Amino acid sequence: MEQAVKILIVEDNVIIADDMQSMLEEIGYEIVDNVIVYEQAVEVLKTQQVDLVLIDIILASDKTGIDLGKHIRENYDIPFIFVTSNSDRATVENAKTVKPNGYLVKPFEQQDLYTSIEIALSNFIYGTGDGKPEGNVNEEEVVTSNSVLKDSIFVKKQHLYYRIQFGDIQYIKADNVYLEVHTVDKKFLVRSPLKDYLQKLPPKKFYRAHKSYIVNVDHIDAINSKDIMINNNLIPISKDFKEFIISAMNS
Repeated sequence: MEQAVKILIVEDNVIIADDMQSMLEEIGYEIVDNVIVYEQAVEVLKTQQVDLVLIDIILASDKTGIDLGKHIRENYDIPFIFVTSNSDRATVENAKTVKPNGYLVKPFEQQDLYTSIEIALSNFIYGTGDGKPEGNVNEEEVVTSNSVLKDSIFVKKQHLYYRIQFGDIQYIKADNVYLEVHTVDKKFLVRSPLKDYLQKLPPKKFYRAHKSYIVNVDHIDAINSKDIMINNNLIPISKDFKEFIISAMNS
């Protein structure tokens, strides 16, 4: 099942917060909640599913947005963007200590908000998430730390990133520079090498069945000497994969 990205807004100016919510809902994002203080945000994060947080640095409480950013970094694996009127050197340096995934200065337009969210999500999902240089982590850490949910992956379709449950992915087909990610009833296009995408998927479920295909073994309906069938689609398989499947069937 695909779901829109869920966003928490933390902004103590109610008018600005409402404007942000309207902008985001018009684009197609889902607003989980719209709160004004640190304590409310902490409670929402504890009880609701949140994919990204937009945080004003100055809040109507003793705790600041930077405190909230620190709390998120220490307790959650989600990206956040500071949305603030303050762009002075001291504020920026202070904000950098909690490694935000973006910094948007008010006033801004809808397109600025959309672009900041898109880039933050993309970098978080396919980069290292916490701001570390990519070379400092291995491939497995990149995969596990950047999937916003451990049983899901985000796939871009038009102007939104949709969450796809790993179990819903049936197979992935390489098509020139793109990959076709097939679920039961939908197809998503992803720009990625097949071998790189395989590393983002659970290793005990997804296998390279052919030079052009990754398959979810849970969705295999039938097999012969050259192909497997998934959802009435015949998919070619390599000799090694055929031997692997037959061995698994007989074990």
